[in-house]
Amino acid sequence: MQFDIDIRKTLRSGQRTFHLNVQLRSDSQRIVIIGPSGAGKSLTLKAIAGLMAPDSGHIRLGESTLFDAQAGINLAPQARNVAYLFQDYALFPHLTVRQNVGFGLARGWRNPCSSDRHATVDYWLDAFHLRHVAQQFPDELSGGQRQRAALARALVTRPQALLLDEPFAALDPALRVRMRSELDALQRRLQVPMILITHDQEDARVFGEQVLELREGQIDAGNISDVSLEIADFAN
Repeated sequence: MQFDIDIRKTLRSGQRTFHLNVQLRSDSQRIVIIGPSGAGKSLTLKAIAGLMAPDSGHIRLGESTLFDAQAGINLAPQARNVAYLFQDYALFPHLTVRQNVGFGLARGWRNPCSSDRHATVDYWLDAFHLRHVAQQFPDELSGGQRQRAALARALVTRPQALLLDEPFAALDPALRVRMRSELDALQRRLQVPMILITHDQEDARVFGEQVLELREGQIDAGNISDVSLEIADFAN
């Protein structure tokens, strides 16, 4: 089982209460969660990554238990070996591309030295065609280069899963098509399980071995999008 997820969380803000109640068990390597803004998609990824603790339930990836409320297990984000690609890529603006990619390999709180050379970093710079911009800073990069740098940083530690939060939303239409193709090929080559959240049906068509629709914090089994791929049949 690649993913065994049971996330239950209640959030309150003023008079508003939001209940996140997501159950997912799947052997698929490519899961797309689609839904409107405010449905709970990003909250689901944050819970898996360890950036938000559920009130109850469990999160298991393969043989690893990342969270289990009943057993008192809640691994820190850095101990989960899960790569999280934020929608805005969250590159460190004061670090070069090389330093950003190498950040996951650095121990402690010290930033990698700009002159450091690491074979693993070089591998990912080459894999994403970033060697020629390795000494540039994020604000000097194109949108596609920033996304590649963020993906390289996410994958440099060889994570057991990749979590993608609207990875193409900030790109123009032509670049979006190209980057979808590149990520599609990369995932097939690496065979790293991934969960991608989006509101774009084209993302679901390209990446969705299983496509789930999330509405108001719950998977809506009655409105799962049919994209002519293997669609999960989840029933409560």
